[in-house]
Amino acid sequence: MPLAQPLPDVAALDLLRTVGDLGSINAAAEVHGVTQPAASMRLRSLERVLGLPLLERARTGSRLTPAGHATVEWSASILDGMRALQAGTIALRRDARSHLRLGASLTVAEYLVPGWLRQLGVALPDVAVSLEMGNSSHILDLVSQGDVELGFTEGPGVSRRLRSCDLRVDELVVVVGAGHAWSRRRRPLTASELAATPLVLREQGSGTRDTLTVEMGELGLEVTPLMELASTTAIKGATIAGTAPAVLSTLAVEAEIRAGQLLVVPCRDLVLRRTIRAVWSPERPPGPIAHRLLALAGAVATTKTLRKGRSVSPVGPGG
Repeated sequence: MPLAQPLPDVAALDLLRTVGDLGSINAAAEVHGVTQPAASMRLRSLERVLGLPLLERARTGSRLTPAGHATVEWSASILDGMRALQAGTIALRRDARSHLRLGASLTVAEYLVPGWLRQLGVALPDVAVSLEMGNSSHILDLVSQGDVELGFTEGPGVSRRLRSCDLRVDELVVVVGAGHAWSRRRRPLTASELAATPLVLREQGSGTRDTLTVEMGELGLEVTPLMELASTTAIKGATIAGTAPAVLSTLAVEAEIRAGQLLVVPCRDLVLRRTIRAVWSPERPPGPIAHRLLALAGAVATTKTLRKGRSVSPVGPGG
């Protein structure tokens, strides 16, 4: 089987076309930013690859041979395509520098990210942002797979394979509707009472659910789900309607508490606090735009920490 003929050098083809336009290897070399000897060497290499004389060289200049004219004509579409490819990749790099892909757990996405993005829009008005929402476990998967540059989660911890920095501490509270029997309690709940009561809960893998499960587990207790809902809004609606108590972030219930639709029931022996974190892959550290967003979000880290990142000891697969 005959060996395949090597493909001609695209840069040499472009150089050949310029020689044909200008009538001089030296002038073409200047246009392409190379020396005249380098240009001559590249053109002779092209002639060897094609097995054809492409130029007639003389002291007064160089001109294309008939084979050179044909080669330039045939290569026109190739060179135009390469220029389109070059322009397209430059545009893609420019877009990548001005586009930030984020992932955020539902609580963070609904109650914190809008304010951060509003500030980012003032600071960097030309930046486009895309945001994917899900539970904390899903967001960690997106970060690990490189689908988002930066993720925001809440919960007991993250995988050692990822890097993170702390943003703030969030508190969870037990809430009931205004008509629930616990709304008239005069003494705090115990963790045992909470464990014995069916609750309206987020799905497994959410930071809210994981925080509650871990804290109850440390007391040797388990939560009892009456129903599992993937939306904080749906949980609030069910709780306001008197379906059952719920455990939610203070960020999520602030408005309903002010309106008197939900009431906080203290639980004396259960501390439900979790850390809201920014998370990224060590292979893809935060770029300039993500770095600016972290600063606006109040990242508890120095510039050096954000560049190097740190691991948070995992408590489970998701935060």
